[in-house]
Amino acid sequence: MGKYELISRYLSEFLSQEVRKTGLHKVVVGLSGGIDSAVVAVLAHRAFGDDLLCIKMPSHYSSQNSLDDAEELCNVFGLRSETRSIEPMLRAYESTDMSPLRIGNLSARLRMVTLFDISAREGALVLGTSNKSELMLGYGTLYGDLASALNPIGDLYKTEVFELARYLGIPETIIDKPPSADLWAGQSDEEEIGYPYAQLDRVLKHYVEERHSVEEMIADGENPQLVDMIVKRIYKNQFKRRMPVIAKLTSRTLNHDFNYPRDITL
Repeated sequence: MGKYELISRYLSEFLSQEVRKTGLHKVVVGLSGGIDSAVVAVLAHRAFGDDLLCIKMPSHYSSQNSLDDAEELCNVFGLRSETRSIEPMLRAYESTDMSPLRIGNLSARLRMVTLFDISAREGALVLGTSNKSELMLGYGTLYGDLASALNPIGDLYKTEVFELARYLGIPETIIDKPPSADLWAGQSDEEEIGYPYAQLDRVLKHYVEERHSVEEMIADGENPQLVDMIVKRIYKNQFKRRMPVIAKLTSRTLNHDFNYPRDITL
């Protein structure tokens, strides 16, 4: 059994078990036309079939290519989907002095508001689509694309997501296009971060998985500026990867010393 066959089987089973532990049997996922949400949707479809609902949530900043790619994915894999534009909500709040960053963050949060409302309508759980590269670098919007009930690809680096996508048969139009959150016209993940994912993931793996020090990575020939940027972003964005910190006042405080497995039953 090949690596990505094993990973895909494991992740589909992970989704099936974790969702059903809650007493639910349906899931929803936001489908952007990008590779991360495409991979999550296909894995979820293997686990839930028509109990998966994909939600396309374009705005007036969305590219037509993204919409076309999301539609092609649904057609190729027979995914149930519906479209809920966030344009009216975004235009109602948007003002001329908003920066692209603010517009992007607001768009991500409006999409997650929409997803969680639909999840309540459907009696379903919301699946996350952030990969490990994004999570480690803090490249995501708190209470936006970082919010979910379950995330099957959060321990896969972006370059690994590409490899899994090829194994799953994701359309080449999705795999080949430059990664983008599609939050404003012409937005590119790699241009915004400043480095291609191949370089980012190489350093991340050395630092996170292999526990190399900064000095060791630089001695091995890594770009000092790249290493410095990555390490600083990892620690700077730790707050995005944990629940809100609660000030401890009593003998047993949530997330301090009152901790139980999330799937505990009585």
